[in-house]
Amino acid sequence: MQQGFTSVPFSTESSHGMTSYSGVAKFSAAGIVLEFESKFLGLIPGGVKEVRLPIGEILDIKFKKGILKIGSKVVIRTKTFSALAALPNENGRVTLKLIREDFELGRSAVEQLQKEIAGHAAELPPPRTPVGELFDDESEDETKQLDRN
Repeated sequence: MQQGFTSVPFSTESSHGMTSYSGVAKFSAAGIVLEFESKFLGLIPGGVKEVRLPIGEILDIKFKKGILKIGSKVVIRTKTFSALAALPNENGRVTLKLIREDFELGRSAVEQLQKEIAGHAAELPPPRTPVGELFDDESEDETKQLDRN
């Protein structure tokens, strides 16, 4: 039996660099689950936490190659800031750093999720059409005023 997700190990850190995070990002057709542990000053553990990002919550996801597979990253933007409250983010964007050995795994997971996001967007119902646009414009010309008697 094949598992329904791809696990990609990652690390990241807070903007001030005092807290580091390491964990696993699980990519699936339903979205991303981030399991991670934080460590303050690299010593004091903050416990294991989990953040779930459903596919409808993900605004976009990008894979950045780095140089010679070193420094590759996955950048995730969400539709709301609250989705990433537990992780260090910058303007609603979280950056997951990958090690060189996980380059291909990360790239393929992001490509697959990008396809899922595009498919999800195609399945959404079309935006609502205002009622006024459902009828021909000339119908307004023939409208008569009602008598108020």
